[in-house]
Amino acid sequence: MLMTKTRMKPTMSEISWRFPSSLIETALDRVLEVESENLDEGRNRLRRAMRYAVLGNGKRLRASLVVESAFIVGGESYDADNALPAACALEMIHAYSLIHDDLPAMDNADTRRGRPSCHKMFDEATAILAGDALLTLAFETLADGPRTHDQSRCAMKLLARASGENGMVGGQATDVGWSHTHVESVNGEELLQMHSLKTGALIRASAEIGAVVGRGSETQIAALSDYGAHLGRAFQIADDLLDTLGDPTQTGKDATDETNGKITATAIFGIEHAQKMAHNSRDEALRVLEVFGAEADALRQLAHFVVERKK
Repeated sequence: MLMTKTRMKPTMSEISWRFPSSLIETALDRVLEVESENLDEGRNRLRRAMRYAVLGNGKRLRASLVVESAFIVGGESYDADNALPAACALEMIHAYSLIHDDLPAMDNADTRRGRPSCHKMFDEATAILAGDALLTLAFETLADGPRTHDQSRCAMKLLARASGENGMVGGQATDVGWSHTHVESVNGEELLQMHSLKTGALIRASAEIGAVVGRGSETQIAALSDYGAHLGRAFQIADDLLDTLGDPTQTGKDATDETNGKITATAIFGIEHAQKMAHNSRDEALRVLEVFGAEADALRQLAHFVVERKK
């Protein structure tokens, strides 16, 4: 196994990214329009809600994964600006999903990231519309990226598949369908398949789209896609563990999956085995990165972060 000098178990801010994290925040701030005196209060309220949902204290895991993957395949001369539209698109899709997840019809969560959820800060109708607007703005933003027609078409298709019925939304539908279902009616394979759609698809797409906009080879794109799949599984299992063992003051959530009647990895596999599974998925992600050598050290740190994080 390739050995590197990278210090493991960092926080997101301590990962050795090869670009300033402020680039993502600046790009998101630029894309999300501010209030305007030329608009009515309804549209201005919508814009405030969109900005509130995206420009909070999120980890920016998906956006960082896009840009770093583009750097890995494109080399040090690659311009981060070429990957930022895709990075913003992934963050907006993620934010829209969280807005809708928190609604009373879904998880009924009052807080998100340590502050009021979007529908609590504004209202349910505005939150629904903010999610809808972020979904469509994500594709508009992705289309603005400076890439060839083939790259644009590929990136669009990957994002649509990962965020729709064959990805995140489909996984969420399965999860909702299992609400208050007895844990014995769902097996481990079914749970992991749901995880791969609800959470894993968007994380996998982040790495894969980054490799596409970075003009990677088919082999490089496939390797980063595999990395993203393993990372997504590790992330969701770790999320289930945090739901069971985490401190709400650190996780920023007031409602757990257990109280919402959700089936989790800890319920199916038990805490000890779930922890082992998360670490195994991390190790598989690390194995895939061996082909990239030391260039992928930041992604190695990210793999350790997702299973060691406290929120």
